[in-house]
Amino acid sequence: MSDRAPAPGGLALIQSLVNTLDIESGADSLDTAEGRAPFALAQEDVAAARELRESLRVACLAHAGHPPHETVTPLGVLLARAPLLVTVDEDNGAAALAPAPPAPLAAQVAAAIAQALVEGTWLRLKACETSTCHWAYYDRSPAGRGRWCTMSVCGARAKMRRYRAK
Repeated sequence: MSDRAPAPGGLALIQSLVNTLDIESGADSLDTAEGRAPFALAQEDVAAARELRESLRVACLAHAGHPPHETVTPLGVLLARAPLLVTVDEDNGAAALAPAPPAPLAAQVAAAIAQALVEGTWLRLKACETSTCHWAYYDRSPAGRGRWCTMSVCGARAKMRRYRAK
């Protein structure tokens, strides 16, 4: 739904996962093999991916100051099951966190969050405040106070509702 640029680095994976469900239409791309392919998910992994997706959505809503859209398993609980390894580049000594093999989706997400924490970008991954949207977007605004996935759709609708309410 969003016309915003994708989130940077590993946050793009998280943004893509959260946005596999179009709340307004009910379409879930995890229902198809093509929709699962970017995440290397087998059919038997879909339920866990959906649970992770909704926990990530709640975190993104919290980043934007919005209440949870539903009760979910806390993200920390899900990520506690995702082992990470510290990797060190032998050429330059750079260290990073990486998912332990085999890398389930939760471990990839945990590594992406860890990197985003280091870069200071984690709290800028937000979810649209519109209850029929909750699309994940990366807030590039200078003040970091974005509220909608796109101003041209959700923002315009919200402003029009406020105007009509007056």
